[in-house]
Amino acid sequence: MILAILQVRMTSPRLPGKAMAPLRGEPMVWRQVERLRLARTLSRIVVATSAEAADDPLASFLVARGQTVFRGEPENLSHRFMRCVEAAGPVGHVVRVKGDSPFVDPAIVDETVHLALSAGAAYASNRVERTYPRGLEVEVVTAEALARTAAETDEATAAQTSPLARIRAEPGRYPQAHCLSRRDLSHLDWRVKTPADLAFARGVYDALHPADPGFSMGDVLDVLQGRQDLARWAA
Repeated sequence: MILAILQVRMTSPRLPGKAMAPLRGEPMVWRQVERLRLARTLSRIVVATSAEAADDPLASFLVARGQTVFRGEPENLSHRFMRCVEAAGPVGHVVRVKGDSPFVDPAIVDETVHLALSAGAAYASNRVERTYPRGLEVEVVTAEALARTAAETDEATAAQTSPLARIRAEPGRYPQAHCLSRRDLSHLDWRVKTPADLAFARGVYDALHPADPGFSMGDVLDVLQGRQDLARWAA
């Protein structure tokens, strides 16, 4: 089984509550779930958030929509990830996507998963050797590597770094594979972290979502070529 974990919190220093900010009439988190469901390689999707009261509206909304949610310790990602894996059943690989990425591309998810499987890598991603825009990051890790890292991590370390960061830092121990774009687009940043970023996401969604909810990275690039109001994100 390939389990996707969408890591989302309502707390954000510059844009609190952004996960529930509307994009074409639905919360941003739901648009991410919709796009992940278009990836052909994923067996299940779970949204991982915290047990803090601030994340209650997020969890309630998703559960009401029938989306699986796991709530855990706010500062211990290893615990949250491993509980998601244990609850899902036999999991071979975990795909991690972060909650500030409303443009997550299903085709890039599938490409990264296929790379991990074909290379036999413990970790595969498009973020270590960056050629894709920020905000399109996909990380694929074996459940075995996650479990080993979690078992070796104490509470203090878990609060400081994510389990995937620890795996990335040991390529000799955890063989890696890197998903590369045909063009170097690493200078672009499509994450939603500020009100201006959210305005950009809304502009792109207004232009593309009505015709194709699964619009691709290439579609976004095409829109940026013709929209001066979005030129900042095409520079």
